[in-house]
Amino acid sequence: MTTGALAPASYYERTGEHHFKPTAHAGGAWSADEQHFSPLSGLVAHTVEQHLAARPATAHGPLLLSRISYDILGRIALDECAVTVETLRPGRTIELLEATVTIGGRAVVRARAWLLAAQDTSAVADSPVEPLPAPDALDRWAMGAAWNGGYVSSIEVRRTPTVRRGRATAWLSTPLTLVAGEEVGPLASYVTLVDTANGIAVQQDPGAWMFPNLDLTIHLHRQPRGRWTGLDTTVVFGPSGQGLTSSVLHDVHGPVGRAEQILTVRPQSGK
Repeated sequence: MTTGALAPASYYERTGEHHFKPTAHAGGAWSADEQHFSPLSGLVAHTVEQHLAARPATAHGPLLLSRISYDILGRIALDECAVTVETLRPGRTIELLEATVTIGGRAVVRARAWLLAAQDTSAVADSPVEPLPAPDALDRWAMGAAWNGGYVSSIEVRRTPTVRRGRATAWLSTPLTLVAGEEVGPLASYVTLVDTANGIAVQQDPGAWMFPNLDLTIHLHRQPRGRWTGLDTTVVFGPSGQGLTSSVLHDVHGPVGRAEQILTVRPQSGK
């Protein structure tokens, strides 16, 4: 390492065994004093993986994260947070974990993760979902022209030309590390960018309408690889204040799963 070389910027700095301080790069799109949920969801996935890695190895092989579902319980301030993990349902082939994020002693996020035993099913592996165009085939999109916040300005987005509101296909990556000075696995790095889906295929101008998501659920049929998170996203607004952001998830090797986000749709105050 060259003397005086700068460490890459990060979304979080560890301040204790379970505590993390968000940097300005974790700033939210709806409010400057809130965290964007995307890097926080990646931090939870990273903490879950660390929890698993700290346990003694077993003869039954690894358990793979196959679903993680986050419930956002309230405002996520841009303040130090604690992330704890516990086992709700232990098992050799199927296990359920729960992670809780607290800020100022108040739970702001709860996430449950189903883990399934790894098995060789390559002989029957198949998906009817077509791969996305490669990231290099798409133009960069200046997401910061539509959204504010430190997180949005930290990412690279390559998006297909939009043909209508509520539909978009995009690749996302970031040069930032998730936690300063820590090795982060490909799964947590991938998950870090998934929640961005709600901002790439908007139905209405976010200056006139609010549509934050209350949750994020990710199902995986394959473990993602590489630095790109691919989103084939559809956003629907209903007639009574609810919306839904649905994404088919990809890496550069093809589809890996799906993500869903329920939205609360309401006019911006004063509009």
